[in-house]
Amino acid sequence: MLNEQIKRMKNLMLLNEQDDGGLSNYMDSTYLKTPEQAGIGEEETDVIVFDTIKDAINHNMKLVMIRPEYVESARKFIDDKGANVLVGTVIGFPNGDTGQGAKMDEALQAIEDGVDELDFVVDYKAFKNGDLDTIRYEVSEGTSIGIGAGKSVKWIIESAALSDEEISNLTSLIRDIVVETVGPEKANNVFVKTSTGFYKAEDDRPIGATPEAVSIMKSNAGPLQVKASGGIYNKEDAERMIAAGATRLGTSTAVDIIKGNKIENSDY
Repeated sequence: MLNEQIKRMKNLMLLNEQDDGGLSNYMDSTYLKTPEQAGIGEEETDVIVFDTIKDAINHNMKLVMIRPEYVESARKFIDDKGANVLVGTVIGFPNGDTGQGAKMDEALQAIEDGVDELDFVVDYKAFKNGDLDTIRYEVSEGTSIGIGAGKSVKWIIESAALSDEEISNLTSLIRDIVVETVGPEKANNVFVKTSTGFYKAEDDRPIGATPEAVSIMKSNAGPLQVKASGGIYNKEDAERMIAAGATRLGTSTAVDIIKGNKIENSDY
């Protein structure tokens, strides 16, 4: 525990020394809205997606996170530019209840299209209802598919839909399944991730990441890493997530954060 605290402090010191380079390495520049969700047309959506990819390239970000239908085009665009930006996509998005077969088929197609990282939405509703067999199957199968293909895998737990105890228990369950499936060394290429950014809470609770949720996840993740997504609007938010234990950050305002702009609110 002490070593983890020291590591996080060193990371924060590095961020304070570098205006943007250190923070960029944590960033997954993200755009996941459909045209219907954004209230715009398909062509305008295409422009936003490719602007997001260009931003990730121009600011040396870790990864661009986009919907599955854009993976193949993004892969070609990035490779043609000779850039090192990774391509990530979401699976079973946004509710995690598309069914196990559909999730695995979606993951296999994304791998064929050239994805680097697979962000599965775990069926958190099944977990809340006590259906742990569903969680065990999809986490084991999805992790095997991703790690077996040399990809990183993330499991989105939708922390805003869970109590602190549920966050702890679901993180621990995913940890145990992953370690049993691929072993502790390869488990370091698997993440637990806070949020889709699309969950609508009935009260005023944040729908994205909070430092409290990240801390609980980190305490129970073992060799797995933690990604914070949603609710990150400025450098201070980013630093709080890193201090809580996140090693990756997902946000649709990545460029503004890197530039030091203040964003009060965002959908992701």
